[in-house]
Amino acid sequence: MTAITKGAPRAFVLLRSRRRLDLLDPDPEAWTDEDLAGGLSRTMRWGGASQWEHPLSVAQHSLTVLAIREADGALTAGEGLRELLHDATEFMLGWDCITPLKAQLGEPFRALEARLQTAIDARYRLPRWTPEDYALHKRADRLAAASEAMHVVGWSRVEMRKTLGIAETPLVHDPLSPCAFAPWEPWPPRVAERLFLERFHALDHAHRSELRKLEPELRSSLVLTGAEHAAS
Repeated sequence: MTAITKGAPRAFVLLRSRRRLDLLDPDPEAWTDEDLAGGLSRTMRWGGASQWEHPLSVAQHSLTVLAIREADGALTAGEGLRELLHDATEFMLGWDCITPLKAQLGEPFRALEARLQTAIDARYRLPRWTPEDYALHKRADRLAAASEAMHVVGWSRVEMRKTLGIAETPLVHDPLSPCAFAPWEPWPPRVAERLFLERFHALDHAHRSELRKLEPELRSSLVLTGAEHAAS
C-alpha cells in the first residue's frame, strides 16, 4: 500500500474488500471486481426516485445499455465490456450525478471523473471510443434513460419532453426483465450485483482472451516500427 504523505491532499474511500481507494489519485489495482459490482448495485439512478419498492441501480442501468447496444449488432467482448463499464466511475464516488448538476460543478468535477475513468480504462484495458461507437453508445444511453424516466420514475411523455428535455421514445419492452421481476422493475442490490457480475466475468474473460491473441501481432508491429525508425 502506498505510504501516506503528511499534508498531501487525499480523499479515501474504504471499500467492502477493506481496500482504500484515493479518489484524487486512483490506483487501477485499488479495488476488486466485487467492490465494483457491489458499489454499482448500491448506487442509485435518478436520485433514488422510483415508483417501485427499490430505486434503480447503476448496475441494472449498465446492463440495460449493454442489452440495447447488443440488439443493434454484434460487439466484441472489449466493446461489450466498455458498454457495461461506461458508468463504472460512479461506484467510486458512490453517487450518480445528474447531467444538469455536472454542468454546475464545473471543471474540477470533470477532471475528477476523467482521472477515475482513466483508472478504469487502465485496469480493464478497455478499447478507446471511436466517434461512431460513441454515438451509438450515447443513443443507447439516452434510450435507456428515457425508458427509465417513464417506467421507473413515473414521468409522463409530455413531462419528459418539457421538463427533462428527453426527446427519445421510451422502449415498451424491458430488454432485461429476468424471472421473478416485472418489466422495468428495479432489482434489489443483491440481485443487481449477481447479474452484473455474471455478465462482467463473461465479458472480461473473453476480452482478456482477445487481447492475448492480439499480443504477438502487437509485438511484431512494435518490432517492425522500431526497425523502420532505426533505418531512418
